[in-house]
Amino acid sequence: MSAITPHYRTVQQLLQSQSFSIDEYQREYKWEKENIDELLSDLQGKFFSHYKPGDETTAVSGYGEYFLGSIIVSKRNGKNYLIDGQQRVTSLTLLLICLYRAAKAQSLPVVQTLAPLIFSDNLGQPRFNLDIPERLPVIKALFEGQPFSPDGKDESIQTMYARYGDIEANDLMAELGAALPHFIYWLLTRVGLIEISTDNDSYAYAIFETMNDRGKPLSPVDMLKAYLLAPIEDPQARTQVNQVWKQQVLELISWGGGHEPERDANCIKAWLRAQCAESIRERRAGAIDKDWELIGSEFHRWVRDQSARLGLGKAQANQQLMAESFPFFAKAYRRVLHASRHYTPGLEAVFYNAHNDFTWQSTVLLAPLMETDDDETVRRKLAVTATYLDIWIMRRAVNYIRVGYSSVSYAMWLLCRDIRRQPLGELVRILQQKLAEDEVTFAGHEAKNRTGIQGLGLNQFSRRYIYHLLARITAATETGAGRTESFDKLVNRDVKNPFDIEHIWADDFDAFMKHFASEAEFEDWRNHVASLVLLPADVNRSLQAKPFEQKRGAYAKQNFYAASLDASAYQHQPQFQQFAAAHHLPFTPFEAFTKTEQLARRELVAALVEMVWSPERLQEAAA
Repeated sequence: MSAITPHYRTVQQLLQSQSFSIDEYQREYKWEKENIDELLSDLQGKFFSHYKPGDETTAVSGYGEYFLGSIIVSKRNGKNYLIDGQQRVTSLTLLLICLYRAAKAQSLPVVQTLAPLIFSDNLGQPRFNLDIPERLPVIKALFEGQPFSPDGKDESIQTMYARYGDIEANDLMAELGAALPHFIYWLLTRVGLIEISTDNDSYAYAIFETMNDRGKPLSPVDMLKAYLLAPIEDPQARTQVNQVWKQQVLELISWGGGHEPERDANCIKAWLRAQCAESIRERRAGAIDKDWELIGSEFHRWVRDQSARLGLGKAQANQQLMAESFPFFAKAYRRVLHASRHYTPGLEAVFYNAHNDFTWQSTVLLAPLMETDDDETVRRKLAVTATYLDIWIMRRAVNYIRVGYSSVSYAMWLLCRDIRRQPLGELVRILQQKLAEDEVTFAGHEAKNRTGIQGLGLNQFSRRYIYHLLARITAATETGAGRTESFDKLVNRDVKNPFDIEHIWADDFDAFMKHFASEAEFEDWRNHVASLVLLPADVNRSLQAKPFEQKRGAYAKQNFYAASLDASAYQHQPQFQQFAAAHHLPFTPFEAFTKTEQLARRELVAALVEMVWSPERLQEAAA
């Protein structure tokens, strides 16, 4: 009989000079941004509950541990096949690559410890420790920092590339700062999982089926349901609320035609955080998890422990929560999901925030809702709150202020607390006041020495936000000119010829030497948001090396924001002229494009941004 051996492995022990493969019939890598953000938030919170500034890296050996769960491995033909656990091992590999690149950029000695966990020498042959042939090109490109296009690749490769981008955008590195080497050593030596291994495939799959079938532990959602049902003794009432609960869970996990088993838990976390979280963990060593974190990690226990405060524990209260509150918030959650993926009239701001990958949106949007709200009131509250988030996010993005999951967790808890269960009129007033008192604006952030839209240029941090910003002001200009190019079309990457960022100045410093003191100054001006437009990819490629005088005619045939650079676009356009005049937008065509013209274009961008993200939109959303 083959041995079945469970071992606790630290991350370092698991991956040190060891590779993992998967069988062809295994499902794709499917983790979503929310899964990555939750994992990084949990790791970061656990780490910072022990780390103290000034600690030596050796102090990490005394930090608390974090458990990642279990994986099942079948050993055959000299390889380790992941029967269960590829989602976590793949995500862990992506995190290690990101940490490796950050540590390498800072020349930290820990890179020597990290590298063998990602990449190893196999008898003279280089091998990545996630040894899945079709996925090796994306892992290699990420590890080496080389360009890679996931377009046209299979689902797992596209998802891996997207999740790596999410890890980079999560703000983890910025939050860690000088603690980066400490975090890496902690992750490698104090974070671990159970590896259940066997050299018999049949046994491996038997273990997998047992753990995921009759032996499967109750999920947090199941345990919450069991707790809520316990005091309901009337058989008919018990059956009724149980059916309602099961139907809501089914509608959540099957929403959109797929099957996402975590969506019911994600909905409940968002609901409870939005409506009930009264406290949040302090950012200091020794701090303990509070409502906000406990709901995120073990909401079923949190509800039980907070039952007195929540008014639960008696049959009637539990019935009301299961049969009224849960269906109401689950429906609203699904409505947010739909508007996040589909450009929905009246809820466009939800789509905008989803395009900016703002993970906290679903939570915050549930905060002002009340079970007594009708469908139209729910829509208006969702629209108003999403509009506020849209303005709040973009004000920070243009000032290079990070808005990743961990960075804004505290701000989102405060926001939920302030708008919780507010009537529509009061909700609008609160959010308008917050925008009026916000020290971060499109004009800049004096305390952080940021210059706002006037200092916004294309770089690794800003590219996604500049693409979003250009799409928004392009769509607004199209609407003003009576055309139909909408935001969702401008940002759709799934079409054959998607829109890309076009530089008005060609990448040719020699042609502009007399206008700029140095090549670095030229690059700053060339990459400024006022020097950019959106064009279809094929048009973009055809124009790249040409001077402005030769591009102008091609711009005139494109979207009106790009076309406005050429005088011919203004002919016979009374609707556009009225639009520009009504909003005081300084549109003007140019014969040439030098520093003088770019400065004029900056004023246009600033005026368009203030119009598109005007606080007056809150009142419009409520109407």
